[in-house]
Amino acid sequence: MSRTRGGGRHLDEDDIRVRARGGSRPRTRKRPKHENAVEGLVTAVDRGRYRCLVNGVPVVAMKARELGRGSIVVGDRVDVVGDLSGRPDTLARVVRVRERESVLRRTADDTDPVERVIVANADQLAIVCALADPAPQPRFVDRCLVAAYDAGLDPLLCLTKADLASPDELLRVYAPLGVPYEVLSPEGGLDGLRSRLVDRTTVFVGSSGVGKSTLVNRLVPGTERAVGHVNAVTGRGRHTSTSAAALPFEDGWLIDTPGVRSFGLAHVDPEDIVEGFPDLAETAEECPPGCPHQTDSPDCAIQAALERGELDPDRVASLRRLLTSREGDTDETES
Repeated sequence: MSRTRGGGRHLDEDDIRVRARGGSRPRTRKRPKHENAVEGLVTAVDRGRYRCLVNGVPVVAMKARELGRGSIVVGDRVDVVGDLSGRPDTLARVVRVRERESVLRRTADDTDPVERVIVANADQLAIVCALADPAPQPRFVDRCLVAAYDAGLDPLLCLTKADLASPDELLRVYAPLGVPYEVLSPEGGLDGLRSRLVDRTTVFVGSSGVGKSTLVNRLVPGTERAVGHVNAVTGRGRHTSTSAAALPFEDGWLIDTPGVRSFGLAHVDPEDIVEGFPDLAETAEECPPGCPHQTDSPDCAIQAALERGELDPDRVASLRRLLTSREGDTDETES
């Protein structure tokens, strides 16, 4: 910058570039290091505000501009600066998201290219399925199992409303997988389930109306997660919980999520979908390369084993339905 004889400013090229951008100071690509940032855990997300637990204190934070459009989800470990007192009307800033150890994700359907991250850093997926009211949804369970294996989470099957129907048939279907399970009723004890949740970060997933939030409320009294009822005409539950929330539990965390009506697997490769069926994957290894594993597939080892009576027809049908919907040939997701 220089001055004219009359005392006025003469704009050099740097000033012109600043004025053209509408700013008052030149921007810099050098981002602050935030060396005084403190680690926190994201326990809830609500309209651009992140509730974080920082040194045992609940703090509300916003995302720093330098983080861009990257998503921050429940379970993320983040670095936070600013007012960390947790007092009302105070606001901190999330300046870094630490590397995630696991990511549970889904898509809206099997052809949707947009991945939706549900939670981060969980190590166990509790798949909540009602035995009645609404009717069991093994196809939905299959999808959740595939997503769990893909994310590296240990699956846990929680069968609710055992006072209304027997779990025997559903347990028969999943017995070959060796998936741990708990059969639960409204008045029954929860000691068995509690023992499986100690010192773990468990995310609860299920369709609306299966009793997922009711179960979380029983495990963590005083939580008051919203619950709803099943529509007597459609047999579907009504969405009640609207956002995920992490709750401390027995040296670990429970993460309740909103009920979903579909669990798309567009982000999972077809080969990995087969791996999500451990009872069928070994047989699939004998198939020719690129085998679609359908009824008319030439030299399909799964079809041959099915005809010999060596495989469960329901499990094979579920695998084929997932593979077909993955290619966009059907809209069925969980029926």
